[in-house]
Amino acid sequence: MEYRCLGKWGVKVSCLGLGTYLTIGFTSDERTSRAMVKTAYENGVNYFDTANVYARGDAERALGKCLADYARSELVILSKVWAPMGDGPNDCGLSAKHIREQCDASLRRLGMDYVDIYMCHRPDAGAPLEETVRAMEDLARAGKILYWGVSEWPAPLIVKANAVACDLGARPIAVSQPRYSLLYRYPEELLFPTTSDEGIGNVVFSPLAHGMLTGKYKPGQDAPAGTRAADERQNTVIKTMYWTEEYKVAAQRFVEIADGLGVGAAELAIAWCLTNHNVASVILGTSSVAQLEQNLKAVDLRIPAKVRHQLDELFPRPATVPQV
Repeated sequence: MEYRCLGKWGVKVSCLGLGTYLTIGFTSDERTSRAMVKTAYENGVNYFDTANVYARGDAERALGKCLADYARSELVILSKVWAPMGDGPNDCGLSAKHIREQCDASLRRLGMDYVDIYMCHRPDAGAPLEETVRAMEDLARAGKILYWGVSEWPAPLIVKANAVACDLGARPIAVSQPRYSLLYRYPEELLFPTTSDEGIGNVVFSPLAHGMLTGKYKPGQDAPAGTRAADERQNTVIKTMYWTEEYKVAAQRFVEIADGLGVGAAELAIAWCLTNHNVASVILGTSSVAQLEQNLKAVDLRIPAKVRHQLDELFPRPATVPQV
């Protein structure tokens, strides 16, 4: 396993992390979840990613149970706040009230005294940045979090938040979590240069574009039974963002390129993300030990320059960046 610093900060995370979105505590039973955590840990993974909203707290509960057998000092745990966790007017967002209460709730579910990284899951226009930044600083001073970060925040907002932190004498953003894959290269245009300037590390999610880059979805065909795209509990993102004939065709060509290297498409897609020096870790969203073991092989894959050029031609950087 390779370990990388989070931007300018001293903590090191495994370049592959294990996520819990749609898997641990949800579609993966306890036995499978424990086996995946054990496999990850034994292969050097120290970064485990979750959120309060994943399965409405069950992901945190399940992950906490799975990690209870390991030394806390060897783990880097990331959880998140923002999404609705109840029906009340203060049960969502990035107010000081919601942040404090949800941090306490996450720690109870995880069975831990602190999380290494606490993340704003999305922006909240209804809460002043001053309030959110100060709430994170208060948690850090209380010993409940070590670093704080943001997920899917636009670059200008990140810069503004760090300026607010400076004015308040609070610690700045340490970690960003963007979506990133060969089918979603937008962070390369503005986000990554910004995080580099700000000393922020990136832990990226969805390296397989919700499975599209595995090549399992064939042109002109419906999603095979048992796949994520065929499961209405899990397929919203792939059907909204990636379910096109163009992407299906490109994915088949991608599989051919991977075959030429003698590796699986998933390995190649993950290894490609790791070639970007702005990426500290790639979050794996596996549902079985077999998938996890295959994905972990990406650490050892070195992509030849010729193949990287092929991938740039097949999946070119977008000309424009979505406006948030």
